[in-house]
Amino acid sequence: MSPPVFLTSALLPVPHGFATRAGGVSEGPYASLNLGFSVGDERPRVEENHRRLAQAAGGRLGALCRVSQVHGDTVLEARGEADDVLRPTLGEADALWTEGEGSWVAVGTADCVPVLIVDPRARRVAAAHSGWKGTDLEISARTVEALVAKGSRPEDLVAAVGPCIQACCYEVSPELGDRFRARFGPDVVRAGTRPHLDLPRAVRASLRKAGLGPERVDVLQACTACDPDRFFSHRRDAGRTGRHLNYVLHRF
Repeated sequence: MSPPVFLTSALLPVPHGFATRAGGVSEGPYASLNLGFSVGDERPRVEENHRRLAQAAGGRLGALCRVSQVHGDTVLEARGEADDVLRPTLGEADALWTEGEGSWVAVGTADCVPVLIVDPRARRVAAAHSGWKGTDLEISARTVEALVAKGSRPEDLVAAVGPCIQACCYEVSPELGDRFRARFGPDVVRAGTRPHLDLPRAVRASLRKAGLGPERVDVLQACTACDPDRFFSHRRDAGRTGRHLNYVLHRF
């Protein structure tokens, strides 16, 4: 079987990846690299998928740090272990960062926006999960603030906004469209019979407000809902689908 396949950004100077659904052992709606334990897949398959992920990413399984995502704005510090035992999630949060050599942080998605942030100067890495609620709460900016509180400078940071549901497929209520226009500007909503929300544009705006220059934010254009061959999509598949992990290693 082929190894896991990742999308990457030329901006990030450390090992990282936005996982696709290729390269795992899960079957049916979870085929094949499902990395979510709570979606109905068989646990041994998900564990094997994590082992394959770690091997392909070049990280120790015990050094992988994750959180229980709750669509909020909490950011946790993480540090992994130098062994091959997958650890439980750290707690309820939607972003995590580390400065521990060899540790890696990851967030799970199946339409929501994954954001990876790197500080090459102070040697810190972070990952954030930004659905519409997290984007409204500006979880990406909160992550930048957490790094700055430890000594990072916003102008040193680089970020990659990964595959997610794009505006072409993300129809929302008029009320939510108005809410996002008010917070992020008119460009984040496409007009039509019903509004379509451009979450990556809103996330980018949040990172820009947090101090990252325009040339330091890379937005990948892949749409999870449009591309069933490569991506899981909660909306497209009516909730019966897998989860991706989007990771960045602390390896400078």
